[in-house]
Amino acid sequence: MITLRQLRYLSSLARHRHFGRAAEECAVTQPALSMQVRELEREIGAKLVERRPGDIVLTDVGLEVARRAEHILASARDLVDFARHREVLAGSLKLGIIPTLAPYILPRVLPLLQKQYPHLRLDVRETQTRTLVDELAGGGLDVVLLALPVEGAEVETLPLFEDAFLLAVPADDPLPARGRVGIRDVDQRRLILLEEGHCLRDQALAFCAPKRGDASGQTASLGATSLSTVMQMVANGYGVTLVPEVAIDAKALDPRVKLLRFRDPEPGRSVGLAWRKTSPRAGDFVALGQAIVAAHDGAASAPVKLRSRA
Repeated sequence: MITLRQLRYLSSLARHRHFGRAAEECAVTQPALSMQVRELEREIGAKLVERRPGDIVLTDVGLEVARRAEHILASARDLVDFARHREVLAGSLKLGIIPTLAPYILPRVLPLLQKQYPHLRLDVRETQTRTLVDELAGGGLDVVLLALPVEGAEVETLPLFEDAFLLAVPADDPLPARGRVGIRDVDQRRLILLEEGHCLRDQALAFCAPKRGDASGQTASLGATSLSTVMQMVANGYGVTLVPEVAIDAKALDPRVKLLRFRDPEPGRSVGLAWRKTSPRAGDFVALGQAIVAAHDGAASAPVKLRSRA
């Protein structure tokens, strides 16, 4: 009989493509994991893994079994959640969050959650959107905080707040400190973006992409792994960038950077939560969303002094 343990081992093997790393993730020995995968192959009656020296490759059947195993494991986790979680935001909760939100939202919301929900055990996973959505679908995460919409996944979503984009330029940039700017004010040849894979990069490109026939050209080839790095590059005169308002800390704002607002309609992103449609913990996620909004609104109540607010 096929067991959840065997499916979990195969799922880990599919992610890591390495018996040793999969065994480490599953907290078992490599021979034990390999034996269970072989037993699964016998039960199914098909070869799932091609074993090579120092490497493994899943067969076509193995890939499909691993894909279906993700859904089975997620459903099993939802079943356990249904039985265990009766109190709102109590017990374990695995939260995924994108890097362009984590450093700015978590310091505000974690103390609030600890105070309001003392029985909550929160595990946080910070990584890029595609990985978070895959792990959510596979049951590795309970809920994710990211930019909406979420595509290609059977999820429920809860919009929380709108996050406007601002134009960050060096303080000595000739753009006027008062008044609002437009897309043509963005020097695309000096536009610094996060590296590939960050949804904020895609959103910035969608707004700043040159119109057809516009010879103003390409965006800068520079890229970075964090917003703090991008802002340091702007502060030192290497270019300009779009920065989400949630990331602006008035107290720590570098005086070498000037922030400008865009004319309406302002570019931005919708921030929200996403979870599996099959999860029985919608009440928990709504409560989590309320806490995030309360923390965000509390921080927003102290307005950032933007030079272009007028």
